[in-house]
Amino acid sequence: MKQQRTPIRDPRIIEYLPVSRIVRAEKISDPEFLIGREVIQPSERFMADEVITAEAGSSVLLDFGMELTGGVRIVTGRKGGNIRLVFGESVSEAMSSPEQWHTIHDAVLPLPSMGATEFGNTGFRFVRIDFADEVVLAGVMAAYRHRELKALGSFECSDERINRIWDVCVHTVSLNMQEYILDGVKRDRLVWMGDMHPEISVINHVYGQHEVVRKSLDYIRDRAKMPKFMNDISSYSLWWVICHLDIFMHFADLEYLREQHSYLRELMHLFGQYIDADGREILPETRFIDWPTKEDKAAVHAGLQALMVRGFASAARIAGFLGDDELENFCRAKHALLFKYQVPPVARKAPNALMALAGIADKELVNKEILSVEPCSDLGTFMGFYILTARMEAGDRSGVVDTIRKYYGAMLDYGATSFWEDFNMDWLENATPIDQPPVPGKRDLHADCGAFCYKSLRHSLCHGWAGGPAAVLLRMVSGIEILEPGFRKVRIKPNCAGFDYFKCTIPTPQGVIRIAMKNGENPRIELPKGVSLSL
Repeated sequence: MKQQRTPIRDPRIIEYLPVSRIVRAEKISDPEFLIGREVIQPSERFMADEVITAEAGSSVLLDFGMELTGGVRIVTGRKGGNIRLVFGESVSEAMSSPEQWHTIHDAVLPLPSMGATEFGNTGFRFVRIDFADEVVLAGVMAAYRHRELKALGSFECSDERINRIWDVCVHTVSLNMQEYILDGVKRDRLVWMGDMHPEISVINHVYGQHEVVRKSLDYIRDRAKMPKFMNDISSYSLWWVICHLDIFMHFADLEYLREQHSYLRELMHLFGQYIDADGREILPETRFIDWPTKEDKAAVHAGLQALMVRGFASAARIAGFLGDDELENFCRAKHALLFKYQVPPVARKAPNALMALAGIADKELVNKEILSVEPCSDLGTFMGFYILTARMEAGDRSGVVDTIRKYYGAMLDYGATSFWEDFNMDWLENATPIDQPPVPGKRDLHADCGAFCYKSLRHSLCHGWAGGPAAVLLRMVSGIEILEPGFRKVRIKPNCAGFDYFKCTIPTPQGVIRIAMKNGENPRIELPKGVSLSL
């Protein structure tokens, strides 16, 4: 009997984009010919002005103008040959010999005569082609493989630099919405639960209810059978709980929440085993908040205590929505026990932000004494999402805007078209932008920087968690608070946050909320039917 198979349909489309700039070229007859060239189909007889010749031993380094996902399509004339193809998120990476992390970034390929060769499944902006043989080229285009997304949420203000940052944040997250939500499109092309919360926050606020969120949350859940934690890291399973409360408050999908019920019950009872009699978390290895605090045991403990408090609070609310009184009471009791424990003071910003957001530290005091002090230091693009959120909730709106402008804007100034796995302002001293060739005597911003697991060219220049400020900005100016799941009842207190004006839209299951405001004037608020405003 013939086995029936169900094909997996790729949710993405491919768009072909032309070269925007030649960074450098050697022994190519007319490299500028490739700029703007839109050719995807080979011909048995290209005209003379439709091709160029690349000599054996020649090379060309192409810039496609922005960070992309996918690969390239190379169309050849009557002479093919062997090439070396190198992808790079920076010029430096494309000029080097990248290692093969999660996908192929450096390959030797044969090109046919009169053919179209497509190769690559990575994150890149730059492509270097070295020609081992003489090859006749008709064109090179990026094969941009991505989801076709419709943005429902939007943000615009009087500060064009902030507008650009918001756009790049959204682009960064959208590139990581592949088959699943990925960490990075070069590295890590993996589903990491602990890193996903900022991405989901942006997706909820910009694209509304999207199937990639459920697909990713379920994927990671199904690979963490009890008593295994997600990705073998206890804090990551806490983020899974927090994510589920967030998406239920946004979309009120009770049927989907019920699918998590039995797993949630087992998970929270597992976490209940890791609280001592004083309410202190005693989670097992691997104990992790983020890379910069990994070796600071006091900071990790403070962060984990905060996540346990927030996780049990979130689980209690979910249990209430599910009508599970036993689980709700269990979670509330554990939350109360955790809450009474006094965390020893720590200096690092990330755990203090998490404690403020969990309600076990005073937001305004933490912001004044720690988070707003040298605001661009000890920040990071992952935990920066929580630091900025805690500052916003403490009422430091203009400070948040200023930090976003300086910190994320600095990456734009140095060539970023997507935001990075991590960033330190100190790296910029005597540094070359990522869209320029390295200069002797100057710091190579990609190859010479990075730390922990993201040293040198391993550093991802498109990491989904770095898009978090898009959600922060939208929440901050709208002043929106969801009082009943699915936006059935909301509180809205718009604030210009120092801008002359702003306008934004926020997707809900009932339709789009529209808010606009000029500084010093009353806001204009449009609510879809089914959303009620609580004053």
